[in-house]
Amino acid sequence: MFYRSLTENQTQRMRRARPVAALAGVAFAIGAIVGANHSPSYAHALAARFTAAWARSDYASMYTDIDASSQRALTPSEFASVYQGALSTATVTGMRVLGKPRDALGGVEVPVRVQTRLFGTLSSTFRLPMAGSGSEARIAWSRSLAFPGLRPGEQLSRRTALPPRAALLARDGSILASGSATVAGERASPLGATASAVVGAVGPIPQARRATLEAEGAPANAIVGVSGLELAFDDQLRGSSGGELVATSGPGGEGGRVLASVVARTGQAVRTSISPSVQQAAVTALGGQYGGIVAMAPGTGQILAVAGIGLNSVQPPGSTFKMVTVTGVLQAGIAHTGTAFPYGTYATLDGVKLNNANGESCGGTLALAFAVSCNSVFAPLGVKLGAARLVATAERFGFNQEPGIPGAAESTIPAASEIQGELDVGSTAIGQGKVQASALEMATVAATIADGGVRPRVTFTPGISSGTRAAPSSSAGMRVTSAEVARTVRRLMIGVVREGTGTAAAIPGVTVAGKTGTAELKTQSSCSSNSETSISESGARESGTTGCQGTANEASNTDAWFAAFAPALHPRIVVGVLLVKDGAGGATAAPVARQVLEAGLAASH
Repeated sequence: MFYRSLTENQTQRMRRARPVAALAGVAFAIGAIVGANHSPSYAHALAARFTAAWARSDYASMYTDIDASSQRALTPSEFASVYQGALSTATVTGMRVLGKPRDALGGVEVPVRVQTRLFGTLSSTFRLPMAGSGSEARIAWSRSLAFPGLRPGEQLSRRTALPPRAALLARDGSILASGSATVAGERASPLGATASAVVGAVGPIPQARRATLEAEGAPANAIVGVSGLELAFDDQLRGSSGGELVATSGPGGEGGRVLASVVARTGQAVRTSISPSVQQAAVTALGGQYGGIVAMAPGTGQILAVAGIGLNSVQPPGSTFKMVTVTGVLQAGIAHTGTAFPYGTYATLDGVKLNNANGESCGGTLALAFAVSCNSVFAPLGVKLGAARLVATAERFGFNQEPGIPGAAESTIPAASEIQGELDVGSTAIGQGKVQASALEMATVAATIADGGVRPRVTFTPGISSGTRAAPSSSAGMRVTSAEVARTVRRLMIGVVREGTGTAAAIPGVTVAGKTGTAELKTQSSCSSNSETSISESGARESGTTGCQGTANEASNTDAWFAAFAPALHPRIVVGVLLVKDGAGGATAAPVARQVLEAGLAASH
């Protein structure tokens, strides 16, 4: 083999390079050892995985990483419940891991940050003791690991209290209700009983709201709004709790370390849309009668007054529902105001007679039939419209939808598929069958016509005022029908008050638009069977036997309704009236509505 000889200079360079190379090899070996010692250990990886799962509330993954003895002691659902309870106690809204795990005495610790609704942002560490070693390591779990910052043997608790409840104000700034809310019942009001129907009451936290309110920091024994305006504006009136987040170790939870504290914030007075004069008129007009009244401002949907069961109860709406039916008929082009219909005392659907009120004969133009509330015209018109279009029209008016007012009852109409045959469709079209409505809903129907076919979003809020707080103003309403159709229905409703069944609502010098309703309560099931069955003016079935004849004429068998607005061309107030078991709408409900309309017109000047 041939070897090339090295020069003297090359030999010297090689000699100098050997120590440097040796040092580099030693440095590499030391670096490899140090790097290996500082690479994440299994315990660190376990701690990182456990806290990452905690930050995303993945309790199932966390459960797999705890030691076997802890898994035997509690089920996965019990384990999750421990953490969920801690998050609720601390009013947690978000969690995140801040850094990498690091060694700590007896285990590993991980820095975390917790955002809370009540106590602000808390920075702390999870100290996670380990059981086992190497790849067999697991979290040595205890209940003190339910929340970061707890020490062995500690558990999380809080001591909170609500501030004094803020006052409820009328639209003019006068007081509707004020004073402490430490016991269940109604708060003091300068208006006395006049205000109670709309203000509502306070009481213990209802079970359905308990989890939500306690997660916001309300103490378990808090007194909160449970009905009326007290419920509708409870978040603002209640204010924000104050107190301490505490780590306790004693069995009674006394004492302990304070982890965080906050000062209670009293809510601001809430100004509502309620008009004291209209509210007084509504309560006075209702008197001792069981029923409900709702008055509102058209366009804005601001509720001006509530009396009785105006918000929270539903009944068959009777012929006030014809406002819905005629809207659908006009929209579909089935008829117009001048369309003529034959006179008759009844219409026959599915072989069943649907009688007009008191067996009277009616017909003529659509305008006249609407004015006198002619069943023999409107039941067949409902059949021509069809169940699908009838239900769709009603739902645009707000049926089968949340009313938008806490505690208000939902008005309902069966699905089109559940309205079978001509008889059912005809009964539904005149507000019977299984249709159910509140005074609020029928006031909303009238308000939709008053506002050119746009259904308002009902609200108790007049807007924001300096020194007071209110809920956000309602957004634009929903278009139900065209402005042209709404104008036509308005003219039909004017005819009801001028020359039809609603003349008792007429106000001298003011054009009033309205619709009466008389809903029969007894049904065929309460009568003997007979080969001939009829439906009264309100639409409820009745047999031809002596025991059932004439039940439509018994005041105790009918709900009286009236829905109206005034002035008809430039409406300032809308009213819906329901009087339970009080005769015909035109005779009893229309005069009640008139009193409230007059008060609203006077108040709006």
